[in-house]
Amino acid sequence: MTELLIQENQEKKQIALVENGKLIEYYEEDNKTNRREGNIYIGIVKDIIKGMQAAFVDIGTEKNSFIHLKDILPKIDETKETQDENIKISDIIKPNQKLLVQIKKDSNEKKGARVSTHINLPSKYIVLMPNTEIITVSQKIESEEEQKRLVKLVKENLEQGNGAIIRTSAQGKEKEIIEDIKNIQNKWNKIIETGINPNQNNPKLLYKSEDIIDKMLMDMTDKEISIKRGKDIFNTYGINKQIEKIQNRKIWLKCGGFITIDKTEALTAIDVNTGKYTGNKSLRQTILRVNQEATIEIAKQLRLRDIGGIIIIDYIDMKNQEDREKVEELLKEELKKDRTKTQVEGFTKLDLMEMTRKHICSHKE
Repeated sequence: MTELLIQENQEKKQIALVENGKLIEYYEEDNKTNRREGNIYIGIVKDIIKGMQAAFVDIGTEKNSFIHLKDILPKIDETKETQDENIKISDIIKPNQKLLVQIKKDSNEKKGARVSTHINLPSKYIVLMPNTEIITVSQKIESEEEQKRLVKLVKENLEQGNGAIIRTSAQGKEKEIIEDIKNIQNKWNKIIETGINPNQNNPKLLYKSEDIIDKMLMDMTDKEISIKRGKDIFNTYGINKQIEKIQNRKIWLKCGGFITIDKTEALTAIDVNTGKYTGNKSLRQTILRVNQEATIEIAKQLRLRDIGGIIIIDYIDMKNQEDREKVEELLKEELKKDRTKTQVEGFTKLDLMEMTRKHICSHKE
């Protein structure tokens, strides 16, 4: 049985996804923290950095935001086209120009927010992408026939000039998708019509993204999940100890090995160790068992901690190519249980596993 537990007080909002008593996803948001990721603004271009093909944009926040050329050019289908490498940012935007942008990565103590002109507006069954006609389908919808049906349905109901990402929840739906598209397009049109004033030359917030509770409820509505709220519901369900363990750097495996998780600004590094496990058979089998057990735990921890971005896994060295392939396939299989987009790039020349994951919500660091 899967349950979505929502606990909210004056200090913070907390959400836990629990499956048969085990915590599989956890998110929290401090009420004092002004989370801006997903917000849409009218920004004013300030400084253009030609050497970096980038610019600083004033969106009315403490620090100017940062935008790269690739986030200004028209969004393309990367499988079919390539951008013109000769295009310069100074040919596209000028200082004091107004720019419609969305925050893709929130600011921190050192840097301002990362923004893009490629707007994404999520709804239950699609993510609306205004000003592009690209339509893509969630990689978790594997049937080609269903993919084609959904693309055709969405294309027929989108306003001209709009694109979309079709979400996994759209699978098998028709009337619900049509209604959802209508609602999200009306929402976008309202944002534009009421928010943009040609005579205004100051930065302006046009749209504030959903908080973690609204986001999760939207994602979970169609699933067979029991939703329960309470001021002390985590204690009632006995999951507080599981939540406390999320902060642990070291995670022990059943076999006696362990993994360590270290997050940096650039990436997340995960190290696999044999620990107390010595094995009863050959060294090769011992290493393979620890690496496989670690793989299952790593996939769980990525989802539980909502780790996003570049992830590097340093497995115990495997001399046999067949063993490396087994571990890589197991990782791909375990990541299918994750709700968000993941991409396994494989082993590098240094025998490090490289992958990426898109985070679902921002954790309190």
